[in-house]
Amino acid sequence: MTEYDPNADLFGGSEEEKEEIALEDQLWEKNPRRTAALKDLWYGELDEVVNDDKIPEEKKREMVFMMTANSVMDMIMESVPDELALEMTYCFDTFLAVSLTNKKYGTDLFSEMQKALLGIKRDDFPDDVSYEKGLMDAEEAWWGIPQPLLDHRNPNDAVTEMMAKYKLSE
Repeated sequence: MTEYDPNADLFGGSEEEKEEIALEDQLWEKNPRRTAALKDLWYGELDEVVNDDKIPEEKKREMVFMMTANSVMDMIMESVPDELALEMTYCFDTFLAVSLTNKKYGTDLFSEMQKALLGIKRDDFPDDVSYEKGLMDAEEAWWGIPQPLLDHRNPNDAVTEMMAKYKLSE
């Protein structure tokens, strides 16, 4: 992060706002352009493989998806140092398992956790540090508490089972 420039507001917004806009553009707004680049990189070869008469028609769309997703993940993992790729895979696998758990149970675990945390009031703590610690402790504990939306299973177990189902925890 760059140093704060107190005069930045005079010239079109604060440094913080500019960094936020740049981050948003880099992470999300470029995705349509990335998609076009990936199409130019892979589509021709992918189309040739999928249009092979030996592949049953009902399997072609699934094959397109599987090949594309695998290629994108390979590219991402190859584009960063091994240590970062290792951390990214752990985070991705966990997020994928949470998303699959959400789909299975028709819920959004992150939203449900946020709702639970809204019940924790700042006034119940002597200072901001204690309040923040209380929020962090409650968030960590929430993942181990049986939830009605998960058929009274706790989120950690439900997510762990989903990771095991897809062999993401091995």
